[in-house]
Amino acid sequence: MKILFIGGTGTISMAITRLLAKQGHDLYLLNRGNRNDEIPSGVKTIITDISNEEETAKKLEGMTFDCVGEFIGFVPEQLMRDFRLFKDKTRQFIYISSASAYQKPPKGYMITEETPLENPYWEYSRNKIACEKLLMDLYRSEGFPVTIVRPSHTYDERSVPLGVQGNGGSWQVVKRIKEGKPVIIHGDGTSLWTITHNSDFAKAYVGLIGNPKAIGEAFQITADESVSWNEIYGAIAEALGVELKPYYVSSRTLVDMSSYDFLGSLIGDKSNSVVFDNSKVKALVPDFCAEISAREGIKMTVKNVLAHPELQNEDKEFDEWCDRVISTLENAKKGF
Repeated sequence: MKILFIGGTGTISMAITRLLAKQGHDLYLLNRGNRNDEIPSGVKTIITDISNEEETAKKLEGMTFDCVGEFIGFVPEQLMRDFRLFKDKTRQFIYISSASAYQKPPKGYMITEETPLENPYWEYSRNKIACEKLLMDLYRSEGFPVTIVRPSHTYDERSVPLGVQGNGGSWQVVKRIKEGKPVIIHGDGTSLWTITHNSDFAKAYVGLIGNPKAIGEAFQITADESVSWNEIYGAIAEALGVELKPYYVSSRTLVDMSSYDFLGSLIGDKSNSVVFDNSKVKALVPDFCAEISAREGIKMTVKNVLAHPELQNEDKEFDEWCDRVISTLENAKKGF
């Protein structure tokens, strides 16, 4: 098939790009070229800033696609731009939304595609909900061939999955664990979560491309395994060969003690126990099975990060914030 990705080199999309290239599809990546040195051979690029709609339209002249995948659309205005650019150029438009859009707090632990979309805590999620609504309206009114995909916590070989981290990424927490320092875990670490390796996610996503039964539908794609945050952090420590020293802090306290957006990322997402039912996507992609366990995926990622110094980004601001929070709470316990 002839496929175009808007983006194509991010955490989720890079694995899909690699899989489609391996399968021999005619794949184009439309992006600004920031990470295109990592893409597989045979993948073509269209270098442009898609926010420049006029320039992008000129570069797409005369081109049509079996599928266009949108990985970097976050607000409805961007999706309206995509509609104008691709309404007559594609047989399918797959939009990456987010499982964080589901109802928070959830009324039940089992999440399906029918779970209401409602998140008062995170603007990111509310924008994704608005994008979904716009696209489904365009499907019904204009026949725009939309498929919506909702990933949850998807990770790759460059960054370990965490609940609490700073703006600099995951390395600083890995470093704290490695050095034997206490590591902040939200709540008591027992809530259930699902992490999905991007190579597993890619298999289900690719199975939806070109499937007419996927048009006008939404699908969540996650691993079937549910693990606690204690297991996730414990797996990181195990991969490092050290003992984990957890420091438990309630999510609400972390929100109150931080300028980081923990209201969205914790209260609006990771502090809630969730279990995903992937029956709907498996009905269309029956051979889909997430094969990489959380423990195995974390071990692979830690090994890769340790082997690549360029992935070890220091975040001293977050490190110092962790120390302050722990010190403040310890002093409060002592009555200081």
